Amino acid sequence: MRRCWRAFTEYTEAMNTIAFIGGGNMASAIIGGLLKNGRHAASIIVVEPFAAQRSKLLADFNISALPAADATLAKADGVVWAVKPQLFSSAAAPCAAHVSHALHLSVMAGIRSDSIATAVGSQRVVRAMPNTPALVGQGISGLFARAAVSAAEKLQIEALLAPTGQTLWVEHEADLDAVTALSGSGPAYVFYFIEAMMQAADDMGLSAAQGRQLALATFAGSTALAQASVEPPHVLRDRVTSKGGTTFAALSAMQAAGVKAAVVSAIQAAQNRARELGDEFGA
Repeated sequence: MRRCWRAFTEYTEAMNTIAFIGGGNMASAIIGGLLKNGRHAASIIVVEPFAAQRSKLLADFNISALPAADATLAKADGVVWAVKPQLFSSAAAPCAAHVSHALHLSVMAGIRSDSIATAVGSQRVVRAMPNTPALVGQGISGLFARAAVSAAEKLQIEALLAPTGQTLWVEHEADLDAVTALSGSGPAYVFYFIEAMMQAADDMGLSAAQGRQLALATFAGSTALAQASVEPPHVLRDRVTSKGGTTFAALSAMQAAGVKAAVVSAIQAAQNRARELGDEFGA
């Protein structure tokens, strides 16, 4: 975290102007963090075709947004691509003439860096796979940089994403499919397990509010304990599992039901689908 903060303070101003192509949730999370940490609203450009979202950006951040790309984008030192993957080609076409000089960061799933580099006319492309806890500053983004991206520019990208949470660089772009499966989709797995715990609480006679509080606090506390401990998860699990006790009964039932194998299989299915989407959307 110290390194992220140092990168933010030393490198964020290296991008005098940042343009966001798309102003949805992930773009808003990054914009909100930048403004909170001292960036001036006037140094941010957003291209957002939907009037309702443009109005929301103005209300939330006091920044204006363009309904379509124009020569204003030429001022941008950095461009963040935050449109839906299926809209990238149509969004990039009117931008390309103005942004070939910039450092590009994509937070789009599925669009590989070769496709982005070709569309924007620049090899200085970084792909990020963030996740939704970025909306509360607790996310993690897997990052891959093309060879043309310098070490200093990697620090600029870390600075840009620092307000959203942690960052993790991968050496090979294909590894982003695994990142997508594990952490990009991961919040849904956690929410799914929380749902199951809340359903069990209801079945056992607790109120919905009690089930929610117990499930959320258990997840938050267990994660905090795992982060604070040098022990691997299986050791922490063993410490609360007395043979013949309640936890042992629960874990035995999960093992008999093949829960662990099902989770691993599900994450592998997500990785395969991420690879398929990359094939579908381009090179």
